[in-house]
Amino acid sequence: MKWAIAMADGILNVLKPSGMTSHDVIGYLRRVLQTKKIGHSGTLDPDAAGVLPVFIGAATRLLEYSGEETKSYRVELKFGIKTDTADDSGNVIDTSAVLRPEQEKLEAVLQKFTGSLMQIPPMYSAVRHDGKKLYQLARAGLTIEREPRPITIHKLELIHQEDEYLLLDVECSKGTFIRTLCEDIAEALGMCGTVSFLLRTRSGKFVLNDAITLEEISDAPFEHILPIEVAVEHFPELILTDKQALRISQGVVTSISGVSEGKYRLKTTDGIFIGIGSANNGMVKADKVINPSTQML
Repeated sequence: MKWAIAMADGILNVLKPSGMTSHDVIGYLRRVLQTKKIGHSGTLDPDAAGVLPVFIGAATRLLEYSGEETKSYRVELKFGIKTDTADDSGNVIDTSAVLRPEQEKLEAVLQKFTGSLMQIPPMYSAVRHDGKKLYQLARAGLTIEREPRPITIHKLELIHQEDEYLLLDVECSKGTFIRTLCEDIAEALGMCGTVSFLLRTRSGKFVLNDAITLEEISDAPFEHILPIEVAVEHFPELILTDKQALRISQGVVTSISGVSEGKYRLKTTDGIFIGIGSANNGMVKADKVINPSTQML
């Protein structure tokens, strides 16, 4: 069976620098890679740094599957001030005395913010309201009511404590706002608080130690691009015969004995990634075909 895919299709594990928006990073990479078909998974705040998975070419079709995995952060919470952006680049809107919480109280508060929670998105965020991003409304001086959203904090670990600061490691679900989490922790401790440092150390399987700087990408634009399949390795793989691969890639629902219900990475017997499929009652259909069969040999 013959398969074909463009050289530039794939994923970059980008080390986003602070001072750039995620959109700025995409604009930079469009110029470097000379492509318009590019997007990112999981927006990072302008002042935040760390892992930003960037999808190029055909890989952009898998963006919808990439954001469901957990993310990890290292964050510094500064006590005594509250800002309109919930980080120290914003305007101070409130202050409080700085109290050093007793260890027992601190541990109890961190435990309170671990597990399933409801969180109200901050005004300075990329969440959309009536077609506009909240930060656009905030910059225009508007504040609107926001519905709380379910999130999960899988881990909230104290790394270091100073009089005015806490350094925390957070592992959380998609859609968690670390700035809001820190404000809420500070409030529970009887203080104002804001984020003074934020680093994303992991997004799904993409980790900080493997992240590539923009300068490294600029020096060798195509050297660091990972295979498309990397984005969906959290799905189990289903190996197809040539006939099954051809039928499924052409949109034909196909019977495969013994397959359990769920989503799969569809692959050929020689290891070529076809796309994402779903199995139900022994029948497999393609949800997203990335690398279709062009002919039978």
